[in-house]
Amino acid sequence: MSNLTEVVSAYKAAWARKGLFVPLYAVLRMLSLALIAPAFAALVNLAVSLSNQSALTDQDIAMFVLSPVGAPIAIAVCGLFLVAEVLGFSVMAASVHTQAGSVWAAGAAGLSLVLRRGPALFSFALRFVLRVLLISLPFLLLSGAVAWWTLTEYDINYYLTFRPPAFRVAVLLIGALLLVLAWILIRRLSSWALALHLVLFEQRPPANAFEESAERMQGQTAALRRRLALWLALRLAIGAGLAALAGAAIGLVPTDGADGLRTELRLTLLVVGLWGLAGLILSATALGALAVIIDGFLDTPRLEAPARGRASIRRRLAVAVALSAAVLLGASWFAHRATERFASDGEVVVIGHRGAAGARPENTMASILQAIEDKADWVEIDVQESADGEIVVMHDSDYMKLAGVDLKVWNGTLEELRQIDIGSWFDPAYSDQRTPTLREVLEAARGTSSRVLIELKYYGHDVDLERRVIALVDAAGMTDRVATMSLKYPAVQKMHNLRPDWQAGVLAATAVGDLSRLEADFVAVNTGLARAGLIRKVQATGKDFFVWTVNDPLQMNRMISMGVDGLITDEPVLARQVIAARADLSAAERALLMLAGAVDLTRQTEALDDRP
Repeated sequence: MSNLTEVVSAYKAAWARKGLFVPLYAVLRMLSLALIAPAFAALVNLAVSLSNQSALTDQDIAMFVLSPVGAPIAIAVCGLFLVAEVLGFSVMAASVHTQAGSVWAAGAAGLSLVLRRGPALFSFALRFVLRVLLISLPFLLLSGAVAWWTLTEYDINYYLTFRPPAFRVAVLLIGALLLVLAWILIRRLSSWALALHLVLFEQRPPANAFEESAERMQGQTAALRRRLALWLALRLAIGAGLAALAGAAIGLVPTDGADGLRTELRLTLLVVGLWGLAGLILSATALGALAVIIDGFLDTPRLEAPARGRASIRRRLAVAVALSAAVLLGASWFAHRATERFASDGEVVVIGHRGAAGARPENTMASILQAIEDKADWVEIDVQESADGEIVVMHDSDYMKLAGVDLKVWNGTLEELRQIDIGSWFDPAYSDQRTPTLREVLEAARGTSSRVLIELKYYGHDVDLERRVIALVDAAGMTDRVATMSLKYPAVQKMHNLRPDWQAGVLAATAVGDLSRLEADFVAVNTGLARAGLIRKVQATGKDFFVWTVNDPLQMNRMISMGVDGLITDEPVLARQVIAARADLSAAERALLMLAGAVDLTRQTEALDDRP
């Protein structure tokens, strides 16, 4: 029998047991979340408590993870996630290896076995993580060295935008290293294929399971690798096909006219529901097929499920009914809370990202004036110091992305920076645009309804950035019309100490810990971090909660429904339109909009640069 036939047969066998695998998979996912989430939260709290901060933001995380204290914690966190996967696959494998045809018998027998072997499985998972890390670490360090060698001369945005030869060299070298790593890992993983089964079914010590698996798999690893490759290819192909069908269905929806958004919403929800159900069935079937494939290499006698009488089944049904009732009550409570949240919106401010970066070149006077004209509540800009101590408006560390000019901001005087065209990259019509100063931005905003949100940029060459910004704001008489923020938390604290009456906020693209405990007036996060619980927790401490960069109308709706206080967007006009449109929607329609915005099947308006 060919490898392809074996893989197809495994999928067929899994599909034949979909009545077992699909509900079992769904239940195990919920159990995994219920068991792992508290443990993960405890580890995160430990990490934060050892960092002397209430939360770890972008720049803190990398240093902490690489520290002697952070590295073991990071490994432990990885171990927790792996334990969740081991738990799910173990029950699947035990179910496949059990001679029983019902969901209750095979599933209960498998779960019972996994729970009995829990400590051994946890030990196995940690050993597995350490082995993979030891193999991967040299390649990851070499990849980091390549990136440092090839991608640090200019600002990273230049490399990501234009992909110059150095970028391509880095991609090729790092890609080659990762391919070698993948080849080594595939060889090792295929030889360890039976290790989990040996721990689970034959009670082998986790320390010996890897070597014994390698011995038993001698002469069979090549066949297993081929079958796993075919299994993965089939899984990805089916998943891609489902996503393509869903995307095509969304693409056929006309969105013009007054009812366009509602029509798109209804079809999106229908497609998402069907896509989600199909995805669940596919994931369960694929995992079951993997268990069938590996089980074919195991010569351990099959397990016998314990006989269960009618009374046992009735008790289990009673438990199922009770659990269903609890879920129903919980869903009703959630629906009530959700309806209350959607009933009315609080005030949501519109923050123009680098001006109105969707309509004009970012951080130019044209963009800033457009944001003011669009009635943005705040005009967000990035500031740095030039070589002669001027505070200039610029996001990147150099001009490679905007103009192809190899000049660091801190190495150029204002006069030199003014020679650089920073508008033609967007449109030749803006070839007259030059680097503005903070003084010019403040002057433009004075007397308007727009305030200025100043992000302090730090690239390791600042001299006296905070005090110079303060001096300019004081001189412009705009002390009550500005706020500051930064990715660098100590800078936020410093600004707060220098001007306690000013609003100062923390930016976070990634974070662990309690953001609500940071010393700040507001928190601004990437949309990927925004969660209803986090938003409420931050707001409960008196802080505002902003999200960036939000350019899609459905995502704007979702963020507003979750309760954010502000949208940082390249499209201030669109944000105003969405806020106005929501006023005419019912609570149920707002809830549907939130669900639609939670998926990626809708047409998205991408940020020109989704960095803070």
